[in-house]
Amino acid sequence: MRQQQTGGARKAVFAPVDGGARVTAVVRRIGDAIELGLLSDGEQLPGETELAGQLGVSTVTLREALMALRQQGLVVTRRGRGGGSFVASPEVPDQERLRDRLRGWSPEELRDLGDHWAALSGTAAHLAAERTEGQDLDQLRRTTEELGKAPDAPARSRLYGRFHVELAAAAQSARLTREQVALQTEIGALLCLVLGDDEYREEVADRHRSVISAVQDGAHTSARELAERCVRDSTARLIALRLAR
Repeated sequence: MRQQQTGGARKAVFAPVDGGARVTAVVRRIGDAIELGLLSDGEQLPGETELAGQLGVSTVTLREALMALRQQGLVVTRRGRGGGSFVASPEVPDQERLRDRLRGWSPEELRDLGDHWAALSGTAAHLAAERTEGQDLDQLRRTTEELGKAPDAPARSRLYGRFHVELAAAAQSARLTREQVALQTEIGALLCLVLGDDEYREEVADRHRSVISAVQDGAHTSARELAERCVRDSTARLIALRLAR
């Protein structure tokens, strides 16, 4: 079981969901967090009453959401002493399935998605540089060092996405954090296609270290530019791969 994540990104997972289709909102919130690795494989979720209270929904709504998550294979429920609902991390699609998924995106759609991602991460970095203290960046540092040592593309893509979620959490914006979680579950797996290269993995880790340094120094303009550049480079690599195919 992976180490349980902490910090603002995790708090955003269990923050009250927006109004509207509550079951769907809970399923997406928890499902996105599982796929991104913010909730660890084998981790026990809070009890139904506690979790429903954190999410601001009824226990009936939560039970329906947990049922849907079980059907998707993202949650397992055990009865009896020591029982409860536990996270079941999904398998990462193989390379051919990922390539098929990439072919489903046009270069224009990928560019548009990259623009949205750059705007989110750039804004998060700017705000984090204005709002955070040095100790608030510890989780970002740990994630970056894990990325620098991650042995395979799936682990690297999860850590890459987690960094940008935690950057939004460092900006102290629950809405930005939730937007990043949703976006990373949309594009995160595709990054497996470009993060298999060790040299690029280290380049990304260095870029993330530069973002952290700018945030720590309060250099909000540099932090924004560095975060945007990191995202745009990854998007450009995906677009190049899409065009080559």
